[in-house]
Amino acid sequence: MDPITRLGIVGCGLMGSGIAEVASRNGLDVRVAEATPDAIAAGRRRITTSLDRGLKRGKLTEEQREQALAGLSFTHDLSDMADRQFVVEAVAEDRNIKSDVLRALDKAVEESSAILATNTSSIPIVDLAVATQRPSQVVGMHFFNPVPVQHLVEVIPALTTSQETLWRTREFATRLGKQPIQAADRSGFVVNALLVPYLLSAVRMVESGSARPDDIDKGMELGCAHPMGPLRLLDLIGLDTTQAIAESMYEEFKEPLYAPPALLRRMVAAGHLGRKNGRGFYMYEAG
Repeated sequence: MDPITRLGIVGCGLMGSGIAEVASRNGLDVRVAEATPDAIAAGRRRITTSLDRGLKRGKLTEEQREQALAGLSFTHDLSDMADRQFVVEAVAEDRNIKSDVLRALDKAVEESSAILATNTSSIPIVDLAVATQRPSQVVGMHFFNPVPVQHLVEVIPALTTSQETLWRTREFATRLGKQPIQAADRSGFVVNALLVPYLLSAVRMVESGSARPDDIDKGMELGCAHPMGPLRLLDLIGLDTTQAIAESMYEEFKEPLYAPPALLRRMVAAGHLGRKNGRGFYMYEAG
């Protein structure tokens, strides 16, 4: 089997742009698909800003920055993914949207051995794999935000995923400089199954008036040596993303500790999503 050199990414938001940056910095030919010219421009700008930040901090050289940018191309047409050997979808955490994207990629990607990976935080992989005609080549590949910084990738095989697909995906993650761990195909996988109940408990403490956000975060940072308190972490992840993950986990297990608290739902409804739009449990300056 030829080594993977041609990567496709669908979606260039926080996760997609991070995956694209890491892959291009590791010498891959990366093609990114977005729905509109504005979304393409925003994604390109996000990657360039991150590379510039790395250059300023001495994490890469000017030559490496230019090589990374030269390895990137953008499109709004999924048919341009025809020659890709590996494609990662990084669209919204919505079962129907992800299924539609994978169904379209299944038709567009002509490489018979190509792997289709889904960067889902919580949706069972088998539910997405069966949307395609190549379920043995569909796998979960859950990156963590920010992708250029976080070393972990959860690799999740479905019941339908072949051993060859699993092996190639783990090898590919390692090539990107990531440390893969394997998780069972159950909503939440490893990290979110442990993390989400903790985050929701912090929301419930605020909701009940037991403690203020800053006191909760200081308690966990200074008392438990966590690098970031749960409410600041929620703002970083995105309150809407956390709600979607919690809903998926609750749907599968019906465990009350996975149910999104009313306060979280209210904040999402009000558009208080965290860092991404400047207001969550804390306020943030634009940019």
